[in-house]
Amino acid sequence: MIDIPKSKTNSLSKYKFIDLFAGIGGFHYALSSFGATCVFSSEWDKYATETYKINFKIEPKGDITQINEIDIPNHDILCGGFPCQAFSISGKRKGFEDTRGTLFFDIARIANYHHPKVLFLENVKNLVKHDDGKTLATIVKTLENLNYSVFTKVFNASHFGLPQNRERIYIVAFNNSKINSKNFKFPTPTNERVCLEHILEEEPKNAKIILRDDIEIYKTYKIENSLFGELELLNKPIQIGKVNKGGQGERIYHSLGHAITLSAHGGGVGSKTGLYLINGKIRKLSPRECARVQGFPDDFILNDADGQSYKQFGNSVSINVLQNIILEIEKILKENE
Repeated sequence: MIDIPKSKTNSLSKYKFIDLFAGIGGFHYALSSFGATCVFSSEWDKYATETYKINFKIEPKGDITQINEIDIPNHDILCGGFPCQAFSISGKRKGFEDTRGTLFFDIARIANYHHPKVLFLENVKNLVKHDDGKTLATIVKTLENLNYSVFTKVFNASHFGLPQNRERIYIVAFNNSKINSKNFKFPTPTNERVCLEHILEEEPKNAKIILRDDIEIYKTYKIENSLFGELELLNKPIQIGKVNKGGQGERIYHSLGHAITLSAHGGGVGSKTGLYLINGKIRKLSPRECARVQGFPDDFILNDADGQSYKQFGNSVSINVLQNIILEIEKILKENE
């Protein structure tokens, strides 16, 4: 999480938002840190719902495809990290109809009914090239047909003060009938120098230590202070070894670099977090360390099951990136008040 200026902590207190595909509430945390109020959330994973409820005192509704838009409260901001799906008839320029059968359709139908001022969405970087770019083009065209001005940008969490290499596309759309967004621009990366060592627990009890005979630490790697004189040599993962053949989940990284992208389903001995040389031991990150590399504060309550926590943070959004984008959205909203 970022250090939000005191003048901004209640700057969105007049605004209501809904949290779709809510997961454990990354969007909720980011928007509420500016004073915005959540009036509805939806998530179909029961374990993520448990984590969301215990942290935000709101129980998300279930499958959004089964919820009528009429039953959703009025809101100013619609946010969500929707799954990326192929559009079976993408490219035929039918706009709204092109998205039927996908989860993006539910965003479109809700926006078509409620006309919120802002849509704030996140997805995997691959959405840019998905189906030769037709998927993203259909999304943008659909929102434009609903009278929104659409802005898209790929950001890496590594460039916003989080020690994790995580590239995602962010979509911000403003309702043209309510908002003049001609001055909107995405934030400039903050590029703080940060590394895994800054967020590690001293003695995590639930970070699996790897004891194997096939661990190889490269003899050629050098980790010296001089190596980190240049920013680009700091804010990225630094591979220093491998387990077995060095496939997915079998690469070892130094704690003076960044984590690899957290994953909900990654395999290998370092599944979901990757492997790291920390205090002379090869281990995975702990669930709390995963929370920290995603920007969640230490008072965020983790799921009781470590396996669920790993999955949830692998699926989550990066708080710092959201908050920096919200600062720019807030400027436009204030201009239009």
